Amino acid sequence: MHLPGLLVTVVFAACSSIAAAGTSGILEGTVRDKRTGEALPGVNVRLTQPRTGATTDVDGRYVIQNIRAGTYEARFSHIGYRSHVVRNVLINADLRTRLDVALEPTELELDEVTVVQEKPLIQRDVTGTTYIMSGEEITLLPVDRSTDVLRLKAGVTNEGNVRGGKSTEVSYLVDGLPVQDVLRGELISSLPKSSIVGLTMYTGGFEAEYGNALSGIVNIVTRTGSDAHRWFVRGAKDNLFGGTQVSKTNEFEFSASGPIKKGKAYYLAAVNGFFTGTRWWQDFQYFYTLPVDQTVNGLGKIDYEFEPTLRLGAQVLYARHSWRDYEFNWRYNLSGLPPEQRTSTRLATTLSHTVSNSFFYTASLSWLYVSSRIGEGSKEELEGAVPYQYDFFLRFVEAGQRAWWSRSVQNNSTLRIDGTWKAADVDLVKFGGEFTFYDLSSDIVKYEPRKTFFGKPLVDEPQLNFSTRYSYRPRAGALYIQNKLDVLSEGALLTAGLRYDFLDPRASRPAIEAVPAADSAYLFPVNAFVPASIKQQLSPRFGAALQMAENGYLYVNLGWYFQYPLFEYFYSGLDRVGLAKGMSAITGNPNLEPERTKMWEISFKYSFPHNIVGSITYFRKETSNQVDAKTFIPGDSKLAGNFGFAEYVNSPYAEATGCEIVLSRERGDWVTGEISYTYMVAEGTSGSAYDGFYVAQYGLPPGVRAFPLSWDQRHTVKTLLSVLSPWGQGLHLVTDWHTGLPYTDYPTSTGFEKVEGGRFFQNNGRMPTYFNMDVKLEQRFTPGWWPSSVILLYLDVRNILNSQNVRWMDSNGRIGGELADPSGYYIGRRTRLGVQVDF
Repeated sequence: MHLPGLLVTVVFAACSSIAAAGTSGILEGTVRDKRTGEALPGVNVRLTQPRTGATTDVDGRYVIQNIRAGTYEARFSHIGYRSHVVRNVLINADLRTRLDVALEPTELELDEVTVVQEKPLIQRDVTGTTYIMSGEEITLLPVDRSTDVLRLKAGVTNEGNVRGGKSTEVSYLVDGLPVQDVLRGELISSLPKSSIVGLTMYTGGFEAEYGNALSGIVNIVTRTGSDAHRWFVRGAKDNLFGGTQVSKTNEFEFSASGPIKKGKAYYLAAVNGFFTGTRWWQDFQYFYTLPVDQTVNGLGKIDYEFEPTLRLGAQVLYARHSWRDYEFNWRYNLSGLPPEQRTSTRLATTLSHTVSNSFFYTASLSWLYVSSRIGEGSKEELEGAVPYQYDFFLRFVEAGQRAWWSRSVQNNSTLRIDGTWKAADVDLVKFGGEFTFYDLSSDIVKYEPRKTFFGKPLVDEPQLNFSTRYSYRPRAGALYIQNKLDVLSEGALLTAGLRYDFLDPRASRPAIEAVPAADSAYLFPVNAFVPASIKQQLSPRFGAALQMAENGYLYVNLGWYFQYPLFEYFYSGLDRVGLAKGMSAITGNPNLEPERTKMWEISFKYSFPHNIVGSITYFRKETSNQVDAKTFIPGDSKLAGNFGFAEYVNSPYAEATGCEIVLSRERGDWVTGEISYTYMVAEGTSGSAYDGFYVAQYGLPPGVRAFPLSWDQRHTVKTLLSVLSPWGQGLHLVTDWHTGLPYTDYPTSTGFEKVEGGRFFQNNGRMPTYFNMDVKLEQRFTPGWWPSSVILLYLDVRNILNSQNVRWMDSNGRIGGELADPSGYYIGRRTRLGVQVDF
C-alpha cells in the first residue's frame, strides 16, 4: 500500500504541468453600459503592469488570471465609450478580486474617468479566519519583523502560539515556499520589510494547498520591480538619548528595484541588518565587544517577461545570524557560554504561464541550505569534559565551559507545481503537488548536569549526555485538489479540498531491551533495527460562506490537518556507535506518526456604517499524536546514566477551544484600527517533546490528566490604532492585555525536597496579568529640493509605560527565582529614533 502512493506522488511531481502556493490572484468582473445597464461585449481590459488583460465576452464578463499579489491600475476602453481607469486595485494571493465597471457612452473625445478602488470590507471567498496586510501597512507598525504582525491578532500569544497550539505548529512561507529549519522548527529568515508586497495569515482553517502545519500559515509575497526605479533607505538607533533603557541597537535597511529592460526584465535587491548588545549589554560588555547579536537578511530577484502570459523569475534569499545566549547565573562567567551561528541560503526559480482565460499554472524549483553551529574549536575538546563549577550555594557558575558543540547542515530541494482552472463562471479548481528531497546531517556533543525540578544542580550525579551524530536523506511529497464554488445568485460560497501527504524517513528504529545487571541497574543492548514505515496522511477540508443579510455573512470551516515531527525527534541518538555506548540521553524514533489536528470554527461577520466590520468566531481544536519523551526503567540505574532508557513517542493529547470578537476599520481617511477580545482554554497532557523525560528525571509521576498548557492565555484584549493626518503626521499604537499564564506552584525551602506522588500537579498556579503598549510616531514630508522623494522621521517606543510584566516564576512564586533573575520580567521601555527615505 505504501509503494503505490509513493510512485503516484513521484510521477505527479515529475510530470505534471501545473504555481508556487499563495503568490497569485484573479481579477474578474462585469462591464455594463452606464445608461442602459446592458452588458458590453468586446471591452478591452488591461493592467498597466504586468502588461496583461482580457476582453469581455457576450455577457460583459472578463477574467484575468495569474496576477501576482500587489496593487495595480486597471484600464477599461471601448469604442464609443469614455475610458475608465481604476487605481489601487488590490490583488491578494489565493483570492479573487471582483471589479464591476459601468462605462459612459460618448461621441466626443473626453478625458478618461479615474477612480480609486477601495479594499472590500468583508472578504467573501475565504471561509477560515484570515488576515491580509499590505507591505505598506506592515512598515507603519511598531514591529521588528514582518512575521511579528501575527502576534497582534486575536487568538495569538506573544510567543506565537496560535489558538492554543505550540509555536512550532505555524508554517512560514516566502512566495509559497517554506523558510523553516526542519530540525528545530525555527524561522530561518526575516525579509526586509521594503521587499514585501503583502502578507497573508491563516489562523483558522486553511485550504488543501497548504500542509505540514497544525495551527496556522503565514505566507509572505515579495515585490517585483516595475518600469520605474525605486530606492529605499532606512536607519534607526535606540541609544541616541543616553540612559540605561537601551539595548545598544542599530538597524539599517536598503532596497532598490526597477527595470533591467523596460517591458521585459526587472530586478529587486533588498538587505537589512540588526545589530544589538541585547538587554544584557551591561554584563556582556565586560566579556565581548558589542554588538553580541548580529543579523543580516538579504533578498535578490530577477523577473523576465517573455510575453504577458509567460514569466520566469529567479531569487536568492540569504540570512546570517550570530549571537551569544545570556543566562543570569552565568553572568560572572559569560565567556563560558558557547557562541552560536546560523546561515541560510535559498535559491528558487519559478515559471508562470497563463495558458488561457480559464487556466494557468506555475512551477517552482527551490534549494534551501541551512548551516548551524554552536561552540568553537573541535568537539574532541569536550569529550569527557569536567562539569562547570558553581559557587558554594549552587547559584552562580564561577568557572568552566558549557559542554556544547554542534555542527548541523540541511540541504533540501523542492519541486512544486500548482494549477488553477476556472471550470465555469462559478467554479474554481486548484490542484497541484510537491516533492522534497532532504539531506540532513548533525554532529552534537552536549553534556548537561542533572538538576532537581526546582533547578538545583546535582553536582555528585553523572551528567546527562545528549551527544549524537547522524546523516539521513528522507523524502516527502504531497498531492492536493480543492474546489471553490461561488454561487453569487444564492449568496453562497462552498469549498472542498483533499490533501494527500507522505514521508519516507529512510531510517531504522532500534529495538532495545532492558537487561538487569544489578539491583536497580540495567543494560540496554540493541537487539535489532526495525525499518521505519512510510507515513501517509489524507486531510479533507471543507468550508462555506453564506450571505445572511445585506451586510452579513456566516462562515463555517472544518478540516483535518497534520504536521510531521521535527527531524531531530526522528534521528537524534540513532548512530550505532553511540547506541552501543549507551550514549544519548534520549533516543530518536523514525517511526513517529504525524501529529494530527481536527479543527472547526463558525463565525459571523457584519459591516456597520463608517466602514466598521464586526465578527464573532467560535473555534475548537483537538490534537493527537503529539511527541513526548517516554522514559523506560527510570530510577537509580548508574549503568544507564542514572535515568534509564528514554525515547520519543507519540502519545500526548491537547485541545483548545475559544471565542474571538473583533471590531475593525480597515478603510478610513484618518483613523483605522482594530480591537479584539479572545477567550481561550488550551489544555493537554504534555507541553513539549521533553516533558516526559524531565518529569522522570525529577522523580515525579508521569502526567495522567490534562493540565493548562504554558500558553493557556484565558482572556486577551488587543488594540491596534493608526491615525494619519493629511499633513503627514502619523500615530500607530498597539496594546496587549491578558490574564496571567500558568506556572507550577510547589513551594520548597532548599530546592532539593522530594515531590510526593499524587500531590504534584503541573501548571497549577497563575502569574500576574500582562499589559504592554507600543507607540510609533512619524512625520512624513517631501522637500521642495527633492520632489521625487518621501522622507519619514519616526520615533518607535516599545513598552512606553515601562510596565514590569512577569515572564516566569519559580515554584515558590518568586519572579525570576531565587536569584531575582531580571529575565523574570519582559524587557522594559526601549526607544528608537529612525529615518527612512523612499525615492
